[in-house]
Amino acid sequence: MASDAAVTKVWPGPPIAVIGIGADGWDGLGATARREVAACEVLFGSPRQLALIPDDVTGERVRWPSPLVPALPGLLETNAGARIGVLASGDPMYYGIGVTLARLVGARALRVFPQPSSVSLACARLGWPLADVPVVSVVGRPLATVLPELGDGRRILVLSADQHTPAALAELLRDNGFGASNLTVLEQLGGPDECLAAGVAAEWRRGEGDPLNIVAIECVGDPARARATRVPGLPDEMYSGDGQLTKSEVRALTLAALAPAPGELLWDIGGGSGTIAIEWCRTHPACRAVTFEQHEARRRQIAGNAAALGVPQVVVRGAAPEELAIAAAESGSPDVIFLGGGLTQDGLLETCWSYVRHGGRLVANAVTAESESLLLTWADSHGGELRKFQIYRAEPLGGFTAWRPQLPVTQWSVRKILS
Repeated sequence: MASDAAVTKVWPGPPIAVIGIGADGWDGLGATARREVAACEVLFGSPRQLALIPDDVTGERVRWPSPLVPALPGLLETNAGARIGVLASGDPMYYGIGVTLARLVGARALRVFPQPSSVSLACARLGWPLADVPVVSVVGRPLATVLPELGDGRRILVLSADQHTPAALAELLRDNGFGASNLTVLEQLGGPDECLAAGVAAEWRRGEGDPLNIVAIECVGDPARARATRVPGLPDEMYSGDGQLTKSEVRALTLAALAPAPGELLWDIGGGSGTIAIEWCRTHPACRAVTFEQHEARRRQIAGNAAALGVPQVVVRGAAPEELAIAAAESGSPDVIFLGGGLTQDGLLETCWSYVRHGGRLVANAVTAESESLLLTWADSHGGELRKFQIYRAEPLGGFTAWRPQLPVTQWSVRKILS
């Protein structure tokens, strides 16, 4: 939730009541929440939520438009003089409308009345420890965002977009080596029509159910498939493309130097197959990345790899430095820049350095003598750390095994501190 300091305008009207309502409807609300709803002059909600309110509640009922978020500021401004009520599913501050409202008008302009979330109810029905279960929302988000959470033996809850999500999720699991996973679809939790249905992903044949559902996954991975964890250094074979990629071992060392933290923005210069940007984003759902690649075919392969590995939010742009200004205008200055290609391009390193914010980082890898010389010069004037490493991989040699050296990599990492 955004702090009040982030809100540009003070909310002029009475506090907005944000009332969580479950599938049990009016009967499930406490006395205080009922009084708030009854006192509202304008009541916003979905058709399903508004239908749960008794007829003797006299406030004007307004259905949310679609799309909602762009229309929300205008709706609030139009009704700023009235006592506004907003109906939400379960806990409004858990992937709910309350979060959006807090960003718009600030927490002090809201009075939030939460109900148990669908996640709390699901864990109660399944006997799962709520604090230990990761939750992925696919409401307004690609289904592929579930992929980074998958791991043999893990339990995951997925907030469904609609009645089509369970079948699509079963297909996603089958296609990614988790077909033996157990699925439980929990519908209308807490209401009189509550229903649970269970099955194995690979054998899922259930038709469309209720659109109000949450899916529980007990992950069972195929031991013959390569493991795709959140830890950097995924196997090279997980990436499609023309072979232009940072190899697995160097990738792990590079991500360690980049040191991703939740919410940080990476610029990846010379994307290739997108490996660095993709694995940066896989470390945490809040990590963001923009990758710059001059070749159109490679831009397509980056987008395909990002979707296949569950981070379709990676933004793919054209060549640097031409598109850096556009990216900065759209998403702000990066927290860290990685230069994996084009180091010797005239002025590129200087331009990238100018975009790194105060306290931000830059990491560059070099494999040629010319690019290594450039890094040595910059390290001499800007400080930072220099490393050089070489990876050997075992390969057959006749009837024996030999160690085949990969190209040595020189790495410079530096933090930008303005004096």
